[in-house]
Amino acid sequence: MKNKAFHHRLGFAVAGIVEAFRAENSFRLQCLAAAGVLMALIGVRPAPIWWAVAALTVVVVLAAEQFNTALERLADCLHPQFHPQIKIAKDCAAGAVLLASLGGLAVAAAFLFERLS
Repeated sequence: MKNKAFHHRLGFAVAGIVEAFRAENSFRLQCLAAAGVLMALIGVRPAPIWWAVAALTVVVVLAAEQFNTALERLADCLHPQFHPQIKIAKDCAAGAVLLASLGGLAVAAAFLFERLS
């Protein structure tokens, strides 16, 4: 798998995104939220910096969700039975998604504060 051409590596990455969208409710919900952010930006037409901040925030949340999915899948494959350490790893990954999402809400609050000030 190493040293494959760029288009092969890109294909693997796209396959991972498609699989997460197909199989993970949380990822689909995050994608729906991202679409809502995009629609809000199109409607409000803020300064370019807000587009950049929103894009970075959305990408961080979606990437965290991807890492969470990858970790859960790997852990379930390697050790399907309950294990307290695996539970902690999964909980930490879910916590990372929550933190990224809370960061997104903080960005939305800052945006609204600026718009309403």
